[in-house]
Amino acid sequence: MAEPLIPYITLPEIPLGFLLDVPVLGKLFDPAHPPSIKPFGTLVALGVYIGSVITMHRAKERNLDTKKMNEFIFWVVAAGFIGGHVLDAIFYHPQRVARDPLYLLMLWDGLSSYGGFIGAIIGCFAYKFIKREKVLAYADVVVATFPIAWIFGRAGCSVVHDHPGRLSDAWFAVRYPMGSGWVGRYDLGLYEFFLTIPLAIIVTLLWRRGPRPPGYFTGIICMAYAPVRFLLDFFREEEGASMLGGDPRYGGLTPAQWACFGLFAVGAYFTFVLAKDKSANADGAPPAAGKKKRKKKARPVESTPAEQSSSESDGAAEQES
Repeated sequence: MAEPLIPYITLPEIPLGFLLDVPVLGKLFDPAHPPSIKPFGTLVALGVYIGSVITMHRAKERNLDTKKMNEFIFWVVAAGFIGGHVLDAIFYHPQRVARDPLYLLMLWDGLSSYGGFIGAIIGCFAYKFIKREKVLAYADVVVATFPIAWIFGRAGCSVVHDHPGRLSDAWFAVRYPMGSGWVGRYDLGLYEFFLTIPLAIIVTLLWRRGPRPPGYFTGIICMAYAPVRFLLDFFREEEGASMLGGDPRYGGLTPAQWACFGLFAVGAYFTFVLAKDKSANADGAPPAAGKKKRKKKARPVESTPAEQSSSESDGAAEQES
């Protein structure tokens, strides 16, 4: 009989209790809950940092403006974190928001991946319209680097086990502690961590093969992630089914599953519609309005000596007549 083989791995927090003794600073913390370095936040921050460094390096490879790239990253990441928490609070914890609307401002307490995606898209368009810049090339570099940063984010989820799945005896289930023993359960954060690694490798290899049309990586990554996430969410624990918590269902699907339809549509647009339009313009597009081809002036034909003497004699005859 099969049984779960994956151990329940956690990383300890690094205590920073000495900060309570620092004048002024110590008053900012609750003595009952001293500050500490948490593994999830550390891994997410590390992913953002490494992703930003690689993105800047790739922007230089494609001869993009590094100053604009740096500004664009800030807008997208900041909006992503805001959207990640706000949409997580609204769709996953609506009762808590109803009790305490200020929970929407507690950006450190809970993040949703799709909320982060939507927030990043809003940040992208906000930068485009406020700065009046073309952003597709910059956005595609960020998206091409995203799987590398996502590995660290999902590694954080896997060590805090904040995406519990249904009970299972499958060999790839995780041995969640329960009383003095354990129980087998799917761990969706861990599975997504492992699945992101090959995606990051494939995208990196595609990047190294040379420049691609703007929007290329956005298309393939959206179309690759959406169906995988859609299937994985069927293994998630339902809300209220256990003490570990779970995801609510709307029409039988999780909020992330509903968002998968939109993400896949975005990927299909970039992969098929936008790429087709760009290839059509590149192959046989008419000249842009206001730009007319200049007609070449006819060069005068040089006459032979015989023709010149004939014309001169004809002119003389005309004068005599």
